[in-house]
Amino acid sequence: MQIERPQILVINPNSNQDVTKGMAKELQSFNFSGGPAIVCEYLPQGPFGIESQADVESVKLPLRNIVSERKDIDAFVIACYSDPGLQVCREATVRPVFGIQECGVLTAMAQGDRFGVIALQESSIRRHLLYLRQMGVTGRFAKERAANLSVEECATGIKTFEKLCTVSHQLRDEDQADTIILGCAGMTSHRSRLESKIGIPVIDPVKAALSMAMHTLISKI
Repeated sequence: MQIERPQILVINPNSNQDVTKGMAKELQSFNFSGGPAIVCEYLPQGPFGIESQADVESVKLPLRNIVSERKDIDAFVIACYSDPGLQVCREATVRPVFGIQECGVLTAMAQGDRFGVIALQESSIRRHLLYLRQMGVTGRFAKERAANLSVEECATGIKTFEKLCTVSHQLRDEDQADTIILGCAGMTSHRSRLESKIGIPVIDPVKAALSMAMHTLISKI
């Protein structure tokens, strides 16, 4: 008798298919025999990028609807660093829902003492800081700096890696961060090369959240 694999839905809450395809490619290593199946989808009605509080608010109910309606899914990952709709999604289901900022921060604190964050833009930082205060982790927070990138540039920009390197060195050398979190799901393809370049742990929050989702499901087997 064949046992049906549990499924984890990784939702990119914007409509940028390049980001979703890049994320799916980076997560292929999590699709191993006997483990949960990983499904990556985007939100067709979402904005092209989550770059403002208005964007965050606009996707909360569509995300909640997906979580409440997808009975075939065993766990959900909301793949946006602002964790849009995380609480309303958790209210909509008994199945686990993971936000990548929350999971990225917890993973960073497990690997170092002080974490820094690379934001897309300056306007993102205030939103992220509010969430860190709600989590009660500001005592372990070094600083968040902006790479001044759009979501599109994260996925396809020619100078994206160069900008990430510049900000990473500032976080490490000027702010004394000993772990760095990539503050956008679109940065995921740069994690390994960036970590090699700067010599301290670089956390991909999408992989951090997916790891927690997989552990939650596997521990129930």
